[in-house]
Amino acid sequence: MNSDPQIMHLVLFKWIEGARDEQIRAVLDGLRGLSVIPGVVELHAGRNFCARSQGFDTALMVRFTNRAALDAYSPHPAHRAVVENLINAIRADSLAVDYEIED
Repeated sequence: MNSDPQIMHLVLFKWIEGARDEQIRAVLDGLRGLSVIPGVVELHAGRNFCARSQGFDTALMVRFTNRAALDAYSPHPAHRAVVENLINAIRADSLAVDYEIED
């Protein structure tokens, strides 16, 4: 039995002024496609509707089996493609938080 704690990976994105809805939809589709990466247990991505977001428009939540899975996620070719081909074109800022899920 694996005793490593699961990991939650949260990312908030702020887009450049002039980012088009179709560009943001493409990012969301790309992010959602990352659920096939080994070690991903759960993945959700969506647009913000909260007034307290401080300009962050889009959120990504990924739950991983363990830290090793998180470490393998960032350099994975599918993740790199989404970042380099979709996100970087419109990203003004981003914020990430990773934490262990305690039961």
